[in-house]
Amino acid sequence: MEQSLLADIFDAHVRHEFIDKNVDATMQTMPAEPSLLHLRTLTGGDGQQAVRRFYEQVFVGKWPADTKVVRLSRTVGSEQVVDELLISFTHDVPMEFMLPGVPPTGKPVELPTVVVMKFDDGKIAHEHIYWDQGSLLAQVGLLDPTLLPVIGAQ
Repeated sequence: MEQSLLADIFDAHVRHEFIDKNVDATMQTMPAEPSLLHLRTLTGGDGQQAVRRFYEQVFVGKWPADTKVVRLSRTVGSEQVVDELLISFTHDVPMEFMLPGVPPTGKPVELPTVVVMKFDDGKIAHEHIYWDQGSLLAQVGLLDPTLLPVIGAQ
């Protein structure tokens, strides 16, 4: 598949998640048996039902109202797109996919994030998402950055 089409599908998927907040449209970018994994917390799903459930109950529309997603870089291959993103938000809502069991802290967060999307026949076969959990925990006040080699938003 043409690389620009893969990038367009990636962008549509993210738009459906964060702008449209539309689970059905998000799922249409994926095949019958997709896989989604947030590597830091092992949240997501494997298969249509599990991914849909995750999007409906935990992810789509569950982000803070002030969430911003800024692309820092993009690499497009023949079967995969990798985006380096800067995600910022105020932790004012529960975020079980990212901070399981942690109530809102009201703290601002800026988090470099990497998203790897693998494509199969023009659909997102898997999505792997990485971020620095130590930095996230330091920014929301759950980890003392003076005690470990972690940093906050800087």
